[in-house]
Amino acid sequence: MATAERKLWPWQIKRSVPLGRRIAQIIKGLIILGIAVGLPVSSIAAFPIADSFVYSMFGEGAFQLGIATGVKGVLLLVVIFTSVAYLTLAERRFAGLIQLRRGPNRVGWFGFLQPAADGIKFFFKEDIIPENVHKPLYLLAPIIIFTPALTVFSVIPFGPGSVGANPYQLASVNVGILLIFALSSLGIYGIALGGWASFSKWSLLGGLRASAQMISYEVSLAMAAVGVLVFAGSFDLTALANTQAGYWLGFIPKWNMFPQFLGFIVFVVAVFAETNRLPFDLAEAEQELVGGYHTEYSSMKFALFMLGEYANMITGSALITLLFLGGWHVPYLEFLALPAWIAVMVQIFGFFLKLFLLCFLFIWVRWTLPRFRYDQLMNLGWKIMLPIALLNVILTAVVVAFV
Repeated sequence: MATAERKLWPWQIKRSVPLGRRIAQIIKGLIILGIAVGLPVSSIAAFPIADSFVYSMFGEGAFQLGIATGVKGVLLLVVIFTSVAYLTLAERRFAGLIQLRRGPNRVGWFGFLQPAADGIKFFFKEDIIPENVHKPLYLLAPIIIFTPALTVFSVIPFGPGSVGANPYQLASVNVGILLIFALSSLGIYGIALGGWASFSKWSLLGGLRASAQMISYEVSLAMAAVGVLVFAGSFDLTALANTQAGYWLGFIPKWNMFPQFLGFIVFVVAVFAETNRLPFDLAEAEQELVGGYHTEYSSMKFALFMLGEYANMITGSALITLLFLGGWHVPYLEFLALPAWIAVMVQIFGFFLKLFLLCFLFIWVRWTLPRFRYDQLMNLGWKIMLPIALLNVILTAVVVAFV
């Protein structure tokens, strides 16, 4: 009789990748993350410098304000495209780490130029348009997805400031969070139109799935944010972040994730669903729909869909940071008595560090969990998350009214 094979514990299994190489992979990934954080920090920190330079050269006025806003807009585009490009590289590197392989490491130092190579490749790939598509809407769909994903960054404050006068914000809007929700919801039209205009049943099913999913989870997303808005009494994103300064009991950071824990969990899960990331990527389920709503797209049109997805992931992480994780506030920073400009740099760095750690959470979950069935996805959105979000709103209203 054959003897049963003895089961080994995880630490007894001989790994195919030596420990030293695993540590080297982690260090390389952290270097890429540091560069991805450092470049946006330096660009955002240059916002006040751009204002001072323009006003000192041309004086003050509406025209000069437009010039300064344009310069800051260019810097913001540097932030967005740098973050999106190296987020794709970070995802591929961390995916390699999770799956015990190396990931892209041939183009440039540690694969640092891989995003540039991918961009050049997309520009030179053959642009194929199927014969039976509705061409105007087919070409418009990627633009509808990518444009709102870029626009929302204009109202996100990346550093410390006062309401209506935040130097690290491109456009100060007193209803910033409502504007972000409104612009983000426009992406539904791009996905639905892209699926319908492709004249493919797989693309159409993917577009219908995505539309139903995003509408369902937008309700929970908005309701989860209501509790924070009730606490802060404002729709301004700078005000929402500033209300989280200070400490409870003298040492617990006054972040909304503690009193609004239910809202925090619902908001994070809803952001996963809104960005069509695993385990909520039913719109792109390749085993069922080939490629989902973008099956018939190629070249830069396909790249716009992907860039829009990663830009929405960064937007969602920024909202989680601003609403629940204290924004740019770094705990105990005031006790270090740093010079003012160093403290500001640390706060901006802290904001982007929280943001990219949340992006890493997105990556980690994607390469760890399997996707839901579609009925499970809808049940979670309507039967579990929405009641929890409503309960959180009721509890928050009672606490604010009577405590």
